[in-house]
Amino acid sequence: MWKRVAFLATLFNAVAADIAASEPTSFHSPGNPILYDGTYFSADPAPFVYKDNLYILCGRDEAPASVNDFIMNEWQVLQTSDPAKGDWKHYPAIAKPNEVFKWAAKARAYASQIVPGKNGKFYMYSPVFQAHSRDKDPFAIGVAISDTPVGPWKDLHPAGPILSQSVPPPGNTIQNIDPTVLIDTDGKIYIYYGTFGQLRAYELEADMITPKASTLKTISLPGFFEAPWLMKRKGTYYLLYAANNAGPTSPCTPTSYHACQAYATASSPLGPWTYRGVFLDIVSSTTSHSGAVEFKGQWYLAYHTADAIGSNHFRRSVALDKLEFDDSSSPPKIKKVVQTHRPKPAAPPTRNIATKAVAKSEGKVPIQYWIKAVNDGIVRENPLPPDMWSSYNGDASPASATLILTWPAKVTISGTAMAFFADQPAGSSVGVAPPREWHLEYLDATGAWVKIAAKYGTQVSDKPEEIKFAKEITTKSVKAVLVASGGGKKAGLGVKEWFVYAPTATTA
Repeated sequence: MWKRVAFLATLFNAVAADIAASEPTSFHSPGNPILYDGTYFSADPAPFVYKDNLYILCGRDEAPASVNDFIMNEWQVLQTSDPAKGDWKHYPAIAKPNEVFKWAAKARAYASQIVPGKNGKFYMYSPVFQAHSRDKDPFAIGVAISDTPVGPWKDLHPAGPILSQSVPPPGNTIQNIDPTVLIDTDGKIYIYYGTFGQLRAYELEADMITPKASTLKTISLPGFFEAPWLMKRKGTYYLLYAANNAGPTSPCTPTSYHACQAYATASSPLGPWTYRGVFLDIVSSTTSHSGAVEFKGQWYLAYHTADAIGSNHFRRSVALDKLEFDDSSSPPKIKKVVQTHRPKPAAPPTRNIATKAVAKSEGKVPIQYWIKAVNDGIVRENPLPPDMWSSYNGDASPASATLILTWPAKVTISGTAMAFFADQPAGSSVGVAPPREWHLEYLDATGAWVKIAAKYGTQVSDKPEEIKFAKEITTKSVKAVLVASGGGKKAGLGVKEWFVYAPTATTA
């Protein structure tokens, strides 16, 4: 009897959970990111239009703040009838990989796309981990079908994925993720997918799931990293993608961990493609993973950032901005997207004026690190390389390094602090260790650098104690001279944030 009661209770709770998961929550968003308060994070947006509504399919980031991993167990949907008004509906947990695809493992609800079909059905193309796969990389792409934009979803090909390292024969050696699908105006269907510089494309049969083997294309585009998005406008095909061609003079990104959004155009859906440039600069997260759609006569770009409360590179949030074209050129160019943000309350008064300066480093900064991180006002608990500056260059790490802050006008300062990064103990000759010693200098009225006498601590802390100067100093520039630890070989130096304090607090 009790077993039966327990079973019925479990069944009831499961049904109730399904009903609750499908119920939307209405909310107002005054700007980007759309979901802001940190209750739900959202990533890898894929917009689509159905009737008079704009929908955005996205994954849900669930990583704890201290974990650097894409922990994504489910997909969710955002819906609005007017982006300008900011009234949205949120459909949480519309699908989970292993519940939709019985051949899939749990989690890894990565970038997917919902495509409204010509038959009134909705098709969701999803990369998931294939359970019990013999492939070197188990990611595979499945297709689910639904009668509504938000499910429930049923596997359209329950025998397994439509694309993997094994299917269709003879298979491939790429990571099969990030599918993008276009139903062309003539009814033909095309799919692009891939990552890490490897991009492939097929025409699909009318069943929406079978690749036409003879149509396979392997595409090479400058800087291609991930997140292809295929679309068509006024007879021109556009392929948007995340690019990662990094370098100090790159039009895309200065660091190897960031990605910009670039695009190419073609006169046919399978190319050949012509690279056209960058249309979205790097954002606050290392990736931005965009998708575009026309809605009520206006094109929009959905992408993700780390601008929500509690966000980081693994806790991202979807943004939506206008995508504009220059129709005076042929083919029409995509204009640079202007990133917009919701109104924010005034920042509290602060004595730290380092954020108002321009930072630079004497000597070359290794490409994985970012000089702008030293005074961006952000100290991450578990940073990625572009969240800090570092001199680390393996066995070639220098014996010392110099960082410089310069203000547009003279400022008065009375103290400083540094949040050092280290993955090795003090005195180490390998990895990144605290400096053996360091000090500050300021630029005086004659243009000479003058050392500031003080007791400079080298302890590693995200909340370092202020080093107070003996007297106030007026200057336009200060530099920090850091000496690396180690013997014959030197450890790298790492700085998460450099603080420079004025005598009194002011607002920005």
